Amino acid sequence: MRKLILLVVIVATTFSCGNDGSSAGIKILPDSAGPVNKIAIVVDNELWKNTVGETIRSVMAQSIDGLPQPEPIFSLNQIPTQVFTGFAKQSRSILKVEQGEASFKIERDVHARPQKIVTVSGKDIAEIKAQITNNADNIVEALKAEEIRYKQMQMSKSLSGTKDIQESLGLKVKFPSYYRVTNTVAKPEDKFHWIKRDIQTGYTNVLFYELPLNAIKKDDSLVSQIIKIRDSIGKKYISGPVDGSYMATEMAYAPHVYETIIDNKPTIEVKGLWDVKNQFMSGPFIMYLIEDKVNNRYVVAEGFAYAPSVSKRNYVFELESIIKSIRIN
Repeated sequence: MRKLILLVVIVATTFSCGNDGSSAGIKILPDSAGPVNKIAIVVDNELWKNTVGETIRSVMAQSIDGLPQPEPIFSLNQIPTQVFTGFAKQSRSILKVEQGEASFKIERDVHARPQKIVTVSGKDIAEIKAQITNNADNIVEALKAEEIRYKQMQMSKSLSGTKDIQESLGLKVKFPSYYRVTNTVAKPEDKFHWIKRDIQTGYTNVLFYELPLNAIKKDDSLVSQIIKIRDSIGKKYISGPVDGSYMATEMAYAPHVYETIIDNKPTIEVKGLWDVKNQFMSGPFIMYLIEDKVNNRYVVAEGFAYAPSVSKRNYVFELESIIKSIRIN
């Protein structure tokens, strides 16, 4: 029996390991590298310097909606094709632009993990530009999803407890331990939760609450309904520095409204600016209304940042990553 067991182990080991020592079917990859929201653009210098480069930048460095000043959705690092070797291949998010048969493909974990590589090709400059333009939304969506996935992995290394939120709202959400729970403004029956992070120049926040499903009438103006809802929440819970002041929607800039998916549920996404009435305080907000038909409600999560005089892109991105980790019980 012992000899039989030993023989089985030897055979299994022989067939499960490759010449590089990796398990069969499992490729051992190094960790990917790079700052959050920095994309490696692998393209020949000649293409980068002509209108192909202009097209790439118009897609990949477009301004983010809902910020008080122009900021690109991604920072770009161009890498000539001939030097895309070694450590350069460990970049986490990569857009490759090549000359050849017209194609568009998305690959995951090719040279490192986690990693997303989007490859666009065309036989000439005109076709390459057309491929980039026609697939612009898919390119941005794929690479942003990878950055969110990475950010959520980072945050998962040191998570804060969410027992109160889970018991009150019936949902799980991942946020890092450097956020603190601020619930002194609400009663338990309100089912209103507020987490906050202090940063060098201000703070970032996420609010969680629920609304009845009939609170939003999709045939009417979504923007005006959403403004009314969030301003009522701000007036009730988010007071300003002086009596009678509170957080409200900045009316000089109409919020941007989109449709998206969170936890496999239809979701209304809103991006805009907030301010405090009669005070010189303002900043960006992102708001998600997740349609939870099973429980006849919307789960609402809103992130907002106060960070005067500094870039706000990565702060808002962190808030978005937290909110998109929501899973409803």
